[in-house]
Amino acid sequence: MQIKVLGSGAGGGLPQWNCAGRNSAGVREGVPGLRARTQSSLAVSANGKDWVLLNATPDLRQQINETPELHPDPNGPVRNSPIKAVVLTNGDVDHVAGLLNLREGQPFTIYGSERVLGVLAENSIFNVLNPEIVDRVPMTLGEPFQVKGPDGPVGIEIEGFAVPGKVALYLEDESAGEDFGTQEGDTVGLKVTDTIAGTHFFYVPGCAQVDDRLKERLTGAPLVFFDGTLFTNDEMLRQGMLQKTGERMGHMNMSGPKGTLAAFEDLGVERKVFIHINNSNPVLREDSEERAVVTKAGWDVAFDGMKLEL
Repeated sequence: MQIKVLGSGAGGGLPQWNCAGRNSAGVREGVPGLRARTQSSLAVSANGKDWVLLNATPDLRQQINETPELHPDPNGPVRNSPIKAVVLTNGDVDHVAGLLNLREGQPFTIYGSERVLGVLAENSIFNVLNPEIVDRVPMTLGEPFQVKGPDGPVGIEIEGFAVPGKVALYLEDESAGEDFGTQEGDTVGLKVTDTIAGTHFFYVPGCAQVDDRLKERLTGAPLVFFDGTLFTNDEMLRQGMLQKTGERMGHMNMSGPKGTLAAFEDLGVERKVFIHINNSNPVLREDSEERAVVTKAGWDVAFDGMKLEL
C-alpha cells in the first residue's frame, strides 16, 4: 500500500493567511528547518493507479498539482482522474471544503458517517457534485467496507470508528451544554487496509482523548497517523492567537500526563506519525526542544509530500 501525505497542517495551514505568529512569519522569512504546510489529508493506493483521498481540504487543487500520482492520465480521455473516492473523518471545513474542487463532472464516491453526510446534504453548495455521477455512501461505524470507485473496488478496505471529539465549529450549539451538541459520528478514525497485501494502518487526524476503546484498537498497530494539533493545551492562548484551549477545540495536546506522548507510551505502535499540526505548534521547527522531545519518544512529524509504504 502506498501512502502519500498531501497535507500535514491543521486548519489554515502554515503560514496561515492572517497570522504573523512566530511559525507563520518564519516560513515567510525562509527560516531553515521550517516547512510550509497545507491542510491535512492523505492519499492511499493498493495498486499505484487507483487513489483514495482521506479528507478533502481547501488546498486540494494545490495538493493534486503537487502530486504526480493524482494527475490525469495523458493517454486517457481528455478528462480523467485516478482519484476514485474520498473518505471523510468529520465535517470540519478543513476536511470537506476541498470537495468543491472536484466538481468538474468527474465520477467518484464520497464516504462518510451518516452525521457528516447529513452536513453535506444540508449545504446546497455541495450539490455542484452531481449526485448522478458522484455517489454519497454512508459508513456504518465499526463495519469494514470495500472502497469502490466508478469502475468497482480499488483494493482498499476502510473501517470507520467513533473517537472522542467535537462537532464542527460552524455546527456548535451553545444551548446544548458543554459538548455543544456533539454526537457519535461527528469525529471518526479510520482503519485502512490493503486487501491485496493485507497490510493496514490507522488515520486519526482529530481526537480529544485516547480512551480505553481507542487504546485497545490501536495497540500493536504497524502505523498510526494521529492528531498533532498542539504541543500544549494553552499554546494558542499564550501566543495571542485564539481565546481557546485545545480541549475546547476537541484536540489533544502532545505533552503532559494526559497528552498523546503519554497515552501512546505503552501501546506498542510500530510507527507513530503526528499530522494535522497547528501553525502555533513549536514541533514544526526541526531544531526545537519540542521536536527533540517527540522524536525521542519515537514519533515522526508528517510533512507535505511524505511517502510511506506498507
